[in-house]
Amino acid sequence: MKDRIVIISPVRNEADLLPGTIRSMLQQTIKPREWILVNDGSTDATESIIREAMQENPWIRLINKPDRGERSVGPGVVETFYYGYERIETKDYDYICKMDGDVEFEPEYFKALLQEFEEDSYLGAASGKPYLEVKGELVIERTNDNMVAGMINFYRCKCFADIGGFVREVHWDGIAFHQARIKGWRTRSFNYPKLRFIHKRLMGSSHKGVMHGRQRWGKGQYFMGTHPLYLLTICLYRMLERPFIIGGLGILLGYAKAWKSGMKQYSEPGFRESLRAWQLERLHLGKRLEQIPEVKKP
Repeated sequence: MKDRIVIISPVRNEADLLPGTIRSMLQQTIKPREWILVNDGSTDATESIIREAMQENPWIRLINKPDRGERSVGPGVVETFYYGYERIETKDYDYICKMDGDVEFEPEYFKALLQEFEEDSYLGAASGKPYLEVKGELVIERTNDNMVAGMINFYRCKCFADIGGFVREVHWDGIAFHQARIKGWRTRSFNYPKLRFIHKRLMGSSHKGVMHGRQRWGKGQYFMGTHPLYLLTICLYRMLERPFIIGGLGILLGYAKAWKSGMKQYSEPGFRESLRAWQLERLHLGKRLEQIPEVKKP
């Protein structure tokens, strides 16, 4: 099994949640060759927490990025990721992963994920399923099985090269796995115990509040080129989960604001046509353009 992994984590003011991520990483049965934590101008104890973890784990590295003055999601996260990516010291590796500093996962998470790649030569990017802790119980953050969870964005290096890496724009993670499909790769998120992980923040939220985060989500859908019918379906779907009603309305409002302002959209040739064909298939109104061969597991 090819198991050479490099992980990059953009972090800013994660002192409350990062220790859980570090514990999960130290317990892994397969550890990365290099885990780069890019400290994006933290003003809390984030840096000292990383330095403590580094003491007995030389594969953990700290890179301090100049402070931009505030937390920046979307393009800012990708910018911080690439600040670490450009400083990778490992010469040869098989997989590249962007991982948040607010997740916790099972000890065999990466071993199980690598097994999925080993069994499917067309699998280009994958993740487990994110769960939230709600009143002492784990509740799934619902995602389509073809999507890769942005919190642990794990790519085969060949696939990452084929798509040209991450775009430095809002909704970069959605664009990435849709581009992977266009390039002939399969993308998946798996929902079984070893690959379930806990996301310590609500998906689509923001340090400025859930409504702000959901409007950013809608803006990202518009930038990516999501079909209006599919967008309405997303909004209705998200109204039925936390935060009830307002979560879906926030996405719709963000999309509408982006449309009204004439926001530019992602313009890679063929991308929007492929994306919308996939979305309309999900609504039983069409058929996707790409047909990626299935690989039967032994």
